[in-house]
Amino acid sequence: MVTGFCDTCHRRPAAPRGRGAPEAPAPRRPRQPPHHPQPSRAAPAPAGGALDRDGLPVLPRLDPPGVSEAADTTARRHTGGRRCGVDNCVGTIGVSYDQDPAPDRGFCPQCGTEYSFRPKLRPGDLVGGHYEVLGYLAVGGHGWIYLAGDTRVPGLHVVLKGLINNGDAAARRAAVEERRSLTTLHHPDIVRIITHVWHRGPGDREDTGYIVMEYVGGRSLAWLRDASAGEVARVLGGPLEFGHLVTYGCMIIGALEYLHDQGLLYCDMKPENVIHYGRRIKVIDLGAVRRLGDRTSTLTYTHGYPPDRKELDERGFHVDSDLFTVARTLSSLAARATPPVGLAARSFDVLIRRATHPDPGARFGSAAEMSRQLWEVLREHLALSGHEAYPERSTRFEPSAVLLGADLGTAPELGHWTRRPPSRLPELPVAAPEPRRAAAALPVPLPDPADEAAALLDGLAADTPDRIVDRARSDPRLATAEAALWLCRAYLSVERTDQAAWWVRTARERSRDYDWRIFWHRGLVHLTRGEVRAAEGEFTAVYHALPGEWAPKLALGYCAEFQEDTGTPGTGPGGPGQRVVTAAEYYEAVRRRDPAQGSAVFGLARIHLRRGERSRARAVLDEVPMTARHYDAARLATVRLLVGRLPDGSGPGAAELTEADRRLEGLTLAEGTRRRLVTELREQAVAARPPAGWGADFPAGDRFGPEDTPAALAAGLFRSLRELADQAGSAAERGALLDRAYAVLPEPWGPRRRRRAARGRDGPAPAPADRGTRAAPEEHDDP
Repeated sequence: MVTGFCDTCHRRPAAPRGRGAPEAPAPRRPRQPPHHPQPSRAAPAPAGGALDRDGLPVLPRLDPPGVSEAADTTARRHTGGRRCGVDNCVGTIGVSYDQDPAPDRGFCPQCGTEYSFRPKLRPGDLVGGHYEVLGYLAVGGHGWIYLAGDTRVPGLHVVLKGLINNGDAAARRAAVEERRSLTTLHHPDIVRIITHVWHRGPGDREDTGYIVMEYVGGRSLAWLRDASAGEVARVLGGPLEFGHLVTYGCMIIGALEYLHDQGLLYCDMKPENVIHYGRRIKVIDLGAVRRLGDRTSTLTYTHGYPPDRKELDERGFHVDSDLFTVARTLSSLAARATPPVGLAARSFDVLIRRATHPDPGARFGSAAEMSRQLWEVLREHLALSGHEAYPERSTRFEPSAVLLGADLGTAPELGHWTRRPPSRLPELPVAAPEPRRAAAALPVPLPDPADEAAALLDGLAADTPDRIVDRARSDPRLATAEAALWLCRAYLSVERTDQAAWWVRTARERSRDYDWRIFWHRGLVHLTRGEVRAAEGEFTAVYHALPGEWAPKLALGYCAEFQEDTGTPGTGPGGPGQRVVTAAEYYEAVRRRDPAQGSAVFGLARIHLRRGERSRARAVLDEVPMTARHYDAARLATVRLLVGRLPDGSGPGAAELTEADRRLEGLTLAEGTRRRLVTELREQAVAARPPAGWGADFPAGDRFGPEDTPAALAAGLFRSLRELADQAGSAAERGALLDRAYAVLPEPWGPRRRRRAARGRDGPAPAPADRGTRAAPEEHDDP
């Protein structure tokens, strides 16, 4: 039949039984980009938090309950009132009085029509000639739901669904719509109709139509929510994991997106309407389905899941309303699931708050958008819980080639020696970068492909924004939000923040009601002006819009780091009563998801170094993969931090000197860069040498001298500084480097040699002596 079931045995086609033949996969959309990833249809047994081919945790296998456990042989009494619906009567029927049980039969107080909520079928009844009723599954919004067995096919169970009150015209229309919808829908996660039959029981004045649906033998998400922890652990083999909750969410959203593509709204998503069976889920009960844009038919929903009644009356039901119910469903299950790890808990909360935002314009506009963000939150949770990193290119931001806070990963420039007094000991550059430099290093949002100006702006030079402005005045194709945001960034690159701010305001006027890119660019403007607290507020708004993306967390991590470093802690993205998220938490969340994110890695390393945690900073940098853009910078940074002086005044030990010497040998560097790095290492070794010497672990050799003596260390530093003088760009810089070189020599050679150099009569320097040891500095002819 068109439903996909046989009209004789009412089964689906048998799966191929060939040796090793796999089960046919469910229809799916292209893998790139995975807007709404769905687990594979034939999932392997999960082992140690196994993921399917789309990166979603494989659901635990749930065996179907027995017939006696799944269905009751005694009907539960109806509770609460319902709308009459006879000839569109708006009277309420089935209302209890004086705390008595709600009546399951009676007369409408408005129109006087008799009603009955009692089930029309009983166990043992035969419907359609061969469906034997076995028990009651539930009572839905419009009808009773029965479990039945097919007498023609032993072992085949089906679901019968009929009206609860034949006189309800609205219920009859909903039943017809559900039958029509189920017949035409073909999605692996939506329940399928087999056929439709009529039945008239004893005492009935008319036939009742029953939808015959496939039976999904499993547990509803409502059962998982309400059952005891012991029962859940028994059925699932353990607790309900947060990853499984996200799998539920992505699969539900995928089913709803299919409905949206068919021009339909589900309207009544709740845990009771989702069944977990095997390793999959099935969305059931499509009695509330309605067409997109329908404002005339009766809207059926369950209180507590859709937006408030005032919004529904004024605006109707939309795609974002459907997603609202999904968020409420996930939120109701989250209390039972294990909590997300670290920042992922905040990100999940932010996602739920966006999906259920009071302003419809701030909610997710499509199922694909919400599914993507939910999946990203899952990736964050898995990474923070120790799962293997699952990096993937962002669908919202372009990758940035600029390293935020690159000073630690580059060899010092000559000014490191010429611009500070000789008496001041150098420290590692572990302070938070300047806000202006941070703004230039943060990633840029991807252009909107639907914007006409996106293609025109691609490849234009951003250092001449005035020329582009002149062109925009005469070219209407550049009168778009994308062009305004491009001009904002162009003016920021030349530090003309007033013009940049003006173009952000222009972009806001040209854009749709809600565009997170406006907040991002406002944050960049504030950073360029040095207004870190204001920038933090703008980036928080982006985080609330894109809770799964890494870029807002990187920006917030920098804002938090700068304010922690300067003693002015920020407020972070939390609401009232929520704690402030630290910079280390933001950076850790970004780094764990993708160790190649160099800006987050270096930010976390700076924080560890400011705390005096030299080994932890080195461990963080060592995790940068070889394929990362900033791998070489990370390796160079580990050499510097091994011997550098920390803000607390602590210097390296002999083990750090040995490790730095070994690591430097493996670096491929330009000759000038290597000389500057070696000079820094020798200078730090001279400054940090203990009075009693380094001891037996001292790395004697070409780098730090043949032996552990002040004279040998000074001689090596003298040679390095003399070599740096050859790199000087001016006579003054060369003189400053030579002065510093002779200043490291002990008496009597140092001061006398400096005086001779100042008079221009410098010749070869005698070697400094130390307890009879002579170490000759490298000979150079000075002008």
